[in-house]
Amino acid sequence: MYAQMIKSEATQDDPALLEAFQARIDDNQKIEPKDWMPEGYRKTLIRQIGQHAHSEIVGQLPEGNWITRAPTLERKAILLAKVQDEAGHGLYLYCAAETLGVSRDELFEMLHSGRMKYSSIFNYPTLTWADMGAVGWLVDGAAIMNQVPLQRTSYGPYARAMVRICKEESFHQRQGYDIMMKMCKGTDAQKKMAQDALNRLWYPSLMMFGPSDKDSVHSEQSMAWKIKMNTNDELRQKFVDQTVPQAEYLGLSVPDENLKWNEEKGGYDFSEPDWSEFYDVLKGNGPCNTERLNTRKQAWADGAWVREGMLAHAAKKRIAKVAAQ
Repeated sequence: MYAQMIKSEATQDDPALLEAFQARIDDNQKIEPKDWMPEGYRKTLIRQIGQHAHSEIVGQLPEGNWITRAPTLERKAILLAKVQDEAGHGLYLYCAAETLGVSRDELFEMLHSGRMKYSSIFNYPTLTWADMGAVGWLVDGAAIMNQVPLQRTSYGPYARAMVRICKEESFHQRQGYDIMMKMCKGTDAQKKMAQDALNRLWYPSLMMFGPSDKDSVHSEQSMAWKIKMNTNDELRQKFVDQTVPQAEYLGLSVPDENLKWNEEKGGYDFSEPDWSEFYDVLKGNGPCNTERLNTRKQAWADGAWVREGMLAHAAKKRIAKVAAQ
């Protein structure tokens, strides 16, 4: 429905402008904020960048709970730095979204009202320290798979923001894999903890790429506009092919009885996630949906005095400037 709405909006624009715009896209030129763009293109970017930004911010919450409980001072410092990176990623992306004419306040209002989502993976609990390893290895690994192609996305501010984000996410993925390696080389109990984390987060990680291509309502137009560079299923396959050998190296078993190498396609056959669970979580019925959203709403409310103070200071500076003239 949303994709049809976007297409109908696009066709209402000047055909000559649309043709020239698509020609720029096809020529791999970057679209900049002051350039003409179809309204559907702008709305699609706001949706995608906004959801990406919210995912970075909400994504701090499952890990933030473990900062004070990290097993060593070194692990605490590393995790603290990682959470700080995620906050920075959110800020880069909110700034990119603002270049499209939407305010940060509007983006947060859409999040708090449920009109804009964040990645479903962050509605699952992190029960043990091994989950910090699995989040870094699987979740950030899936994020990298999604985000590296976005460095070539057609919208300039988004593409440039992704350069630094991808570099930092690569560090996060290695940090998570290092935790899993230490756990797997530890006691039997630690290795069981690592296997349990993989069992619980494997399918939610596969869901991070979005629904199957046949069910995706956004992919076709996003691919034509080069907002997305790969389909959901292409990225999911690439993630599985990369991650299974890593699990084998750790001595862990991917929780999929149908997983097997397919020589003909040069990749693994694997079971699809339970998409009914995916859509249920998106509707707000995941294990931690209420907790995560309430935490974000409370943070917004707690920060009201800062925003009010900044607005008052800005108003005072404007008055002083006018008086000086």
